[in-house]
Amino acid sequence: MEISNEIVLRPRFFRDLKIPSEKALESFEKKSKTCKDFKISRIDHHVFIRIPKKEQHFWSPQLHLEIYDVDENQPKLKGLFGPSPTVWTLFMFLHFIVATLFIMAAIWLYVNISLDKAIVFPIVSMVSLFITWFVLYFAGRLGREAGKKEMQSLYQFMENTIDSI
Repeated sequence: MEISNEIVLRPRFFRDLKIPSEKALESFEKKSKTCKDFKISRIDHHVFIRIPKKEQHFWSPQLHLEIYDVDENQPKLKGLFGPSPTVWTLFMFLHFIVATLFIMAAIWLYVNISLDKAIVFPIVSMVSLFITWFVLYFAGRLGREAGKKEMQSLYQFMENTIDSI
């Protein structure tokens, strides 16, 4: 699997399955009882494949699979790589805070311009928040790069599990 250099931080993929969706889901459920390399959990039509806790680091990815039927003869698999939900929530929270502060600094700049007051501090605030956003973005990219090998092993495990049916 090739992970492109697109802006996307949470790569996705789609695949048509040649086996019934329930059979694929049961295959992952059976693997979860014997597999030592990955932690596998199934909830309805969703399968989560994670790195075991003892091998995880801050940037360790997980693979979320959704296996569903489009119609009776066409099962599909939808996959999403991402960091742990805790890390993803932290990053989204930080992005939200930076965006909110940026909007507040823009309002502060507008008010200072309207009142003919100094605009240096609002502009410095906006520039520093913009730089902070870039730092967060590139930290996410570095995190994705740090987990690339694990993403490939998760994908290979998924492929092997589906192909072994």
